[in-house]
Amino acid sequence: MIKVEIDSGSGFCFGVVNAIKKAEEELSTGETLYCLGDIVHNGREVNRLNTKGLITINHEEFSQLKNVKVLLRAHGEPPETYEIARKNNIEIIDATCPVVLRLQKRIKQEHDGKQEVATPAPNEDIQIVIYGKNGHAEVLGLVGQTAGEAIVIEHFDEVKELNFNKSIRLYSQTTKSLDGFKRVVEYIQEHISPEVTFEYYDTICRQVANRMPNIRTFAASHDLVFFVSGKKSSNGKVLFNECKKMNENTYFIESADEIDLSVLTKDIRSIGICGATSTPKWLMEDISMFIKEKVKELEN
Repeated sequence: MIKVEIDSGSGFCFGVVNAIKKAEEELSTGETLYCLGDIVHNGREVNRLNTKGLITINHEEFSQLKNVKVLLRAHGEPPETYEIARKNNIEIIDATCPVVLRLQKRIKQEHDGKQEVATPAPNEDIQIVIYGKNGHAEVLGLVGQTAGEAIVIEHFDEVKELNFNKSIRLYSQTTKSLDGFKRVVEYIQEHISPEVTFEYYDTICRQVANRMPNIRTFAASHDLVFFVSGKKSSNGKVLFNECKKMNENTYFIESADEIDLSVLTKDIRSIGICGATSTPKWLMEDISMFIKEKVKELEN
């Protein structure tokens, strides 16, 4: 008999749960609610909320609105977004993740010269560096705290382009790989001039980071793994790659109709279903039911 298991640690992180809860509460009143960008990087969940009345808009559309309610998703927004809302009498429903909010505040204080833990010498020229994905909503919000001056490092090789004769303050997008961040820290420590200062702040969300070792164990414990995620999810790409390293028999899918049924063979004894921090539990459960039906047909 083939066992089908959903990873108990997969699914929405706290920030996404909070954003969706706020959206559903507002929508239940019957009022029009806009969301600035996809509320979560999962097309199926976005569609579910759209059918409930949530209207997804981009920044250009947002700037044209007046006298409405707009939800800000967990990724956070730069200061300009709040300024536009103030000018246009837009009521903000702020679902920015608390972890992201703390990071935004910290970076803003650093940029404004108020960061308590930083002790720069008089007139010290500091580079604020963010380890994160260029163009990602959270990163845009973080760079916005520095009036666009922060340097973004997406790939390890880009760290080599920093000026090591200028002081560096390093932060990280909350959902980046802890191992990748440590590698960047070590390189800077090895190359920074002794005449300047380097301080780094591990701002990676542990709820997300802890999924890495857990999902490795989960993937290794099954013959076949289906990783469920939206293709836009950065976190999904990272976690899928970790699964694939541990189990070559891992497949990336967005929904049940993307499953290649030819991989469901009689020699498979266990199938694992897991996903990203943006993957809804209901979607993994739907996929589990679909697989169980196909497995039953196979066993008969």
